Amino acid sequence: MRFKDKVCLVTGGTSGIGRATCVRLGAEGAKVIVLGRDAVDGAITVKTIKTGGGHAVFMACDLAKPRAITATVNKVVAKYNRIDVLVCDAAMMTFEPLVELPLPKWDLLMQVNLRSLAQLTQLCLPHMPAGSSIVAISSVHAQQTTANVVPYATSKGAMEAFVRGMSLELDFRQTRINAVAPGAVDTPMLWGNPNVKSGAEQIDKATVGKPEELAAAIAFMASSEASFIHGTTLAVDGGRLAQL
Repeated sequence: MRFKDKVCLVTGGTSGIGRATCVRLGAEGAKVIVLGRDAVDGAITVKTIKTGGGHAVFMACDLAKPRAITATVNKVVAKYNRIDVLVCDAAMMTFEPLVELPLPKWDLLMQVNLRSLAQLTQLCLPHMPAGSSIVAISSVHAQQTTANVVPYATSKGAMEAFVRGMSLELDFRQTRINAVAPGAVDTPMLWGNPNVKSGAEQIDKATVGKPEELAAAIAFMASSEASFIHGTTLAVDGGRLAQL
């Protein structure tokens, strides 16, 4: 098993891609720390992992609150003494035209989607041993977006720039950093998108990915099998970006 006894911290682990990633890592032997805001949903993820024979704990953490992030990482380090894998999946979207968007919404989105990645990277790196990895979950919106989601697309573009820049500051034999960019995936975020609901953003259900397909790619990027992959973004989108 690729993650036997490795400590894996996953944000957004209570649903969608984050939950599927937690389950995949747990099935491969990881000690999974499921981060999220909803304890009920977190308990479902943990139960799923434990039912499969894996190890998991839920820790409540609101990524909009820097002190909560610090406290959570401190708790993880106190319990496990290290962090082998950091997966930053949690994200939020807004759906207003920029001229109508209250700027506090912009700030909140950047706090959750982008600043939390920087803070978690800062806090986790001192406790990440040789062979560790960080995987940031971006989006095809970083390259091919739609109207009314400018803050989200901006945060994902910046995330990919963060990954490229951080790769120059890290020895990839110690800690690798990469991003995975999903396309349309069967998650609550996709079907709750007002643009999708209204038909403004056309989704071909035949090309919608499964969370488990994204989890497989994320697990690969986090594993030693990807030991020579560093500072890049893997698009997992069913060929969507190939149409650009």
